[in-house]
Amino acid sequence: MHIFVKKTPMNSQPNNPLHGLTLQMIVERLQEHYGWEALGHRISIRCFQYDPSVKSSLAFLRKTPWARKAVEDLYLQTFK
Repeated sequence: MHIFVKKTPMNSQPNNPLHGLTLQMIVERLQEHYGWEALGHRISIRCFQYDPSVKSSLAFLRKTPWARKAVEDLYLQTFK
């Protein structure tokens, strides 16, 4: 049995402004720009407000689509 994987070119998402960015890159850049306290005020989630870290934030955001969208939207509003 053969499994075929369709390969897409790196620029296959030209209209996606987050293309090429990892969630870790997004969180780190927002944290550097705002700091954890201000980030926790802008997006009210515990991983930004209580004992924040990139690692705990990534774990939560990967499991929680609405929170990840909020972070991605803030990134786009801030840097694009």
